[in-house]
Amino acid sequence: MVLWVFGYGSLVWNPGFEFDEKVIGFIKGYKRVFDLACIDHRGTPESPARTCTLEAHGGAICWGAAFCVRGGPEKEKFAMEYLERRECEYDQKTIVDFFTEGDTITPRLTGVLVFTSTPDKISNKYYLGPAPLEEMASQIATASGPCGNNRDYLFRLEKALNDIGHDDDSIIELANEVRKKLGLNGRLKEKKLELPHIPLKSHIHTLHALPLAEAIALDS
Repeated sequence: MVLWVFGYGSLVWNPGFEFDEKVIGFIKGYKRVFDLACIDHRGTPESPARTCTLEAHGGAICWGAAFCVRGGPEKEKFAMEYLERRECEYDQKTIVDFFTEGDTITPRLTGVLVFTSTPDKISNKYYLGPAPLEEMASQIATASGPCGNNRDYLFRLEKALNDIGHDDDSIIELANEVRKKLGLNGRLKEKKLELPHIPLKSHIHTLHALPLAEAIALDS
């Protein structure tokens, strides 16, 4: 068997597990939203962070990366155990078709696994739901947890999508609002790396995954 996993959040830049192939592409019918709480990595129970999940939305597409794990049941089991620990706030495993640029009709892959969450505050304790842009930005600008602050998660995602050449306008808008809250005047400093205020629809094409040893520390 072969395991394919679609990453649309921190998995895009930091899969954290051993994989054999990585393909840039998209899934249909979902959009990326910052509606999920994180209380153990980038936030705390008292001050939860906001991380992204997928929301079903007709006609939408969500770009990211699909990772392939080959090598038999033990290797797949190891990858899944790691992902289930890391993605513990996501209560659903959804199977999707995966497409690549140039062919929006025929899937490049079928049976691709993606971690999603139930959009219901009663059945899913991690679901925060939508909020006004300014409210979300204030929460992200101030939340912090054992693995780092919430804003770095957002800024890394923004950069990762820019690096693969498929910016998400909603992520850019949210990141720029967070910069305003932080008084960065359009510039972000993160570990000596400066990320400028990013205009909509800009495109750059490089991506490098972080080492396995950093995976748990950077959360999902």
